[in-house]
Amino acid sequence: MNEPPEVERLLGSYSPAVAEAARAVRGAVLAALPGCEEQADHSANVIGYGYGPGYKHMICTLILSKAGVKLGFSGGASLDDPDQLLEGSGKVHRYVVVADRAEAEDPRLAALLGRALAAYRARVG
Repeated sequence: MNEPPEVERLLGSYSPAVAEAARAVRGAVLAALPGCEEQADHSANVIGYGYGPGYKHMICTLILSKAGVKLGFSGGASLDDPDQLLEGSGKVHRYVVVADRAEAEDPRLAALLGRALAAYRARVG
């Protein structure tokens, strides 16, 4: 799966293990959110995914750090999470820690992404 140059540059600035986990999560996101826009923010070390400009149209973010990868969900605090994957105590944003390719390919994560897309569609009408 080809990465836009700005995404490639951002992922290339991390260790191979973090970059591999991030690429696996990226693949899961792109599979679950067909046609979504992908935008890297180097200053925040995140890659955003959504269907338009601004937070209103954001569905999730790939949050990168030296320690690993988190998949953040805008509106995650109100997202249905029967598998209890979401962590964090934010009033709006929640995240899932993804350690490796196996966790990125977990069907429960794909299901959570599907629920996030459905919530977005309901929110924007």
